[in-house]
Amino acid sequence: MAAKIRVYTREVDPAGYPEGLAGAVHFACSFDGGEERPFNRGYGILFAAGRVAEDNTILPVRVKDPGIFLMKDGSIGICGERILEDGAADEAASGKLLLWKTRDLIRFEEEQLLPAEEILCYRPADTLEVDQTLAERACRYWSPIVCTGVTFPETIRVSSAEEFGGLQARITYSDGSARPGRIRWEMPQIKFDIPGEYEISGRLTQKRYRFPLAEGYGDPVIFPWEGKWYFISTNDNLNDIGIYVREADEVAGLFAEDAVQHLILPFDPARSLEQTFWAPEFHVIGGELYILFAVSGHVWGPQCHMMKLKKGGRITDAGSWEDPVRVLRADGKPLTEDAITLDMTYIKVQTGSYVIWSYREHIGTPQDTGSMLYIATVDEREPWKLTGTPVLLTRPLYGWENVSGTINNEGPYAFIRDGIVHVTYSGGAANGYTYAVGLLTARVDADLTDLTSWTKSVTPVLTYYSVKGEYGPGHNAFYTDEDGELMISYHAETAIDSHLRCDGIRRVHFRSDGTPYFGMSAAEDVQDTEVHTRLTVAP
Repeated sequence: MAAKIRVYTREVDPAGYPEGLAGAVHFACSFDGGEERPFNRGYGILFAAGRVAEDNTILPVRVKDPGIFLMKDGSIGICGERILEDGAADEAASGKLLLWKTRDLIRFEEEQLLPAEEILCYRPADTLEVDQTLAERACRYWSPIVCTGVTFPETIRVSSAEEFGGLQARITYSDGSARPGRIRWEMPQIKFDIPGEYEISGRLTQKRYRFPLAEGYGDPVIFPWEGKWYFISTNDNLNDIGIYVREADEVAGLFAEDAVQHLILPFDPARSLEQTFWAPEFHVIGGELYILFAVSGHVWGPQCHMMKLKKGGRITDAGSWEDPVRVLRADGKPLTEDAITLDMTYIKVQTGSYVIWSYREHIGTPQDTGSMLYIATVDEREPWKLTGTPVLLTRPLYGWENVSGTINNEGPYAFIRDGIVHVTYSGGAANGYTYAVGLLTARVDADLTDLTSWTKSVTPVLTYYSVKGEYGPGHNAFYTDEDGELMISYHAETAIDSHLRCDGIRRVHFRSDGTPYFGMSAAEDVQDTEVHTRLTVAP
C-alpha cells in the first residue's frame, strides 16, 4: 500500500487562524489513494523562527510554498521560502530557502537557511511517497490519543491482602501506550489467611473535572500542603488586586459553590502593593513554603516578588506570611529598573536550584521586545537573590508565540520525570484563543544555564485545536493527585471570541516513547469501567 505525505500552508483567517499560524508548514498523510488525514488536528507543525532586528525587536516571518523531498543521506527534507508575516518578501532570505530535516516525521532538526540551489537540486514537491510503516507511525503520533480498553485477569491468585492490594488494571491507548489503573473493589468478607474462592467486582475510575471550573481566574495553581489542598491564581474578577487562596480537603472542593476565598495579600500602598497581583505560585524551597508572584506599586510595572510562610503559619492567614521581598540580582540590585518582570517559577535538579521568569522591555512601544524567558541560579537559603548572571532561555520567535501583534514567552512551570525536566511556557494572546503552550526539555544532571542543555519544541504542545470547546489554553501548572497521576491546571476561554479566563484540570498522558501529551480530553480518556474477576486465596 502506497503512503504519501503532503506539506502545505493554510489560508489566513483573521478571525480564526491568523498569519502566524496559517504560515506554518502543515502535514497530511494518505494511504493507497484514500482520504487524506491531517497531522496535529490540522494545526501547524513547523514554524519559521523570526528575525531579531538591530533594535532587539522581533520581525515575525512565515513560510511560503513548502516542499518535501528525500535527501541523499536518506533523511526527509522539508523546505520553504521565508517571507515576512504580512506576506512581503524577506530581503534577508533572498536567494535562500528554509530547510528542516527529519527521519521519522516526528522529530525535526533545527531549521537552516541555505542557498536555494542546494535544495532545488532535489526537486522538492508538495507530496512525497514514503515507507508505509514510517507514515503509519508518524500519523499515529500526530493523531489524537484515545483510550482503547481496560484489561484485568479473569482469575487471580494471591496469598495475602497486601498482594491483592497491589493489583491494578491495564489501560491501553491508541498510540500503543499503557498505564496501570487503580480499582476500587467491592469486597465481600474475604479472609486472606484461609484458602478459598470469591467472585468479586470493582470499578476503575478516572478523576475528571468540568470545564470551566472557575470563571475569571487566570494562571491557576493547585497545591497540596499538610493534608489540605490549595488553589491560588490571578483574580481577574477583582481587577487583579490582592492574592486570594482557597482551601479544601480535596481538589474538587476548591471549586465548590461555597468555597471561601481567603485574602492573604491585600492592596497596600504603604508596601507598594497596588496593582497587577499576577501569577502567584506556591513552591517549597529549602524546606520553606514561598509564594512567587509579580506586583506593581503606584506606577504600573509588575516586578517579581517572593513571600515566605512563617514557622507554624497557616496558608489562609494573612498574618502568617512575611512581608514580600523583591527578587534581586547577585549584586543586590533589582532584576530590572526600566523593564517588567513577572511569572517567576522555581526548579530544583541535580545541578542546583534555578528560577525562570519572564522579562520584557519597552512594552506598548515600537521598540517592544516581547516577553522572553530568563533563567538564573539561586541559593535555596535565599531564593529571592540570584547567585549567577541571568541567561536568555527563549524568546517568541515562532509564529504561534508571536501572533497578530501579541509577542509572548511567559508562564513557565516545570515537572520532572525519568531524568528529564520539562518546562512548559505560554505564547500568543494571554486572554485570547491563540494562547498556546510550548515545551522546553533538559536532563536533570545538566547545567540549566547552558543553552546547549535545552531542546525547544518548534510545535506547541497544547492549543485551541487540542480539546474541543477550550480556546487559548495556557499559563499552566502541575500537581500530582491522590492516585499518583500528574495533572495539569490551566486557564482557557469558552468561546473563540471570549476573553474571560476560566480554569480547567485534566490528566497528563505519556506516550509510548515517554513524552508528555497534554491534549487528551475527558471523553478521550478512560471512562468508568466495571471489573469482574474470580479471586483465589492460596495458602
